[in-house]
Amino acid sequence: MNDLVVVPQGTEPAPPAPRRRRRARAREQALVPAAQSGRSVALPPPDDPTPPRSWRPGTFGVLDIGSTKIMCLIGRGEADGSLRVLGHGWRRSHGVRCGGIVNLHEAEAAIRAAVGQAEDAAERRLDKVYVNLSCGHPESRLFNVRWPVGGREITASDVRRVVTEGQMRAMSEGRSTIHTIPLDFSVDETSGVPDPRGHLCDQLTSRLHVIDASTTALRNLETVLSRAELKIEELVSAPLASGLGVLDEDERELGVTVVDMGGGTTSIAIFGEGHLLHTACLPVGGMHITRDIAHVLSTSIDSAEWLKTMYGSAELSADDDMDLLPVQLIGDSEHQFVKISRSKVVSIIRPRIEETLEMVRDRLESAGVGRATDGRVVLTGGASLLDGVGSMAARILNRQVRLGRPNIIRGLPEDPAAWPSFATSTGLLAWAAGGGGALGDMDFSEPRPRGLLRRVVEFIRDRV
Repeated sequence: MNDLVVVPQGTEPAPPAPRRRRRARAREQALVPAAQSGRSVALPPPDDPTPPRSWRPGTFGVLDIGSTKIMCLIGRGEADGSLRVLGHGWRRSHGVRCGGIVNLHEAEAAIRAAVGQAEDAAERRLDKVYVNLSCGHPESRLFNVRWPVGGREITASDVRRVVTEGQMRAMSEGRSTIHTIPLDFSVDETSGVPDPRGHLCDQLTSRLHVIDASTTALRNLETVLSRAELKIEELVSAPLASGLGVLDEDERELGVTVVDMGGGTTSIAIFGEGHLLHTACLPVGGMHITRDIAHVLSTSIDSAEWLKTMYGSAELSADDDMDLLPVQLIGDSEHQFVKISRSKVVSIIRPRIEETLEMVRDRLESAGVGRATDGRVVLTGGASLLDGVGSMAARILNRQVRLGRPNIIRGLPEDPAAWPSFATSTGLLAWAAGGGGALGDMDFSEPRPRGLLRRVVEFIRDRV
């Protein structure tokens, strides 16, 4: 299912096939039953087969708010360990730029339309959703926190206090914490403890990964969802969601980087030892390519998007100079076209893809997470579908690269070419159903005061 691209050092990759042929080939391969592939190998069943993953009970709604599309999935976990999509809705994004809300009215209308389409397909109504976070300039930081235990048994309260201490250290004016992820724990001199609850020790130490974002941007996101009659069940970092959507456990354990090439942003998630180690969000994406084409060729955004989708590539091929494409210029009548070569379109696309991948390379080199960045790179998102992006990424990043598609989830569209666009939303569904990690059963928030005290605290908080 996944396309592996390996480019040796100093070797120029071969020109890619036209995208339209690749799409047809992907559809044909998706329709070939595994039994007919001729490559199956009969293996004896394992002595102790891994039991199917257990999910949280219930049906969940997730919302992927991007710069070019808004997607809603309604789904649930199945007894056999798989996830099932009961309904999905999609609308072109309006009122959103670089993941942030810039027009409340337009964004509300697009969200309502996408959610309504998913609700109709699933025959269910949503009042709360899990939402991806790509707005508010998210930042990723690591902290080491020590907590005295005094020789007794470590409780959930101790773990919660360690996490709270990390949140306090990360706190800064105008920023709100989204995730505080324990990467590992040390129980006195014993390191690498995934879950310290129940251990005896004098001092508990934890390495924490904290992700925060602009408080104002989060309030605007909450406002637009409230206007659409939805509450935020939980915010999930978009790079984290993409990783959950396209990676398997072995990749997350060995070290892998997910690069989600979205419409308005390119997000990066670095995984290692089973944990999310670093995230980043770059302010460049597929829509910038579209605008480059529109600007250089003096054509409309819609025409530029069509040219990019149908004929775009990051690498030149031998026939590109002879392949002439019709382009309607801005201001001309609908029946007037000029002819340009496909090589001209590629020459516009290529520098922007190179710039994006060089920014990714620089961010990986400065991430400060050791050898985790040396592993394979998985590309996903709509811009990753352009021909030649995989080979260019392998050359610029000097790593093995594959195209990421969502893990097996029932109910997705049958067209394989559309699957990378579902990476974030399917990862959100996995998170909602309980695929968040070893300590996913813990609520790291401090217990909330009740009764009169709670009302006093909230009154003061709202006015500070």
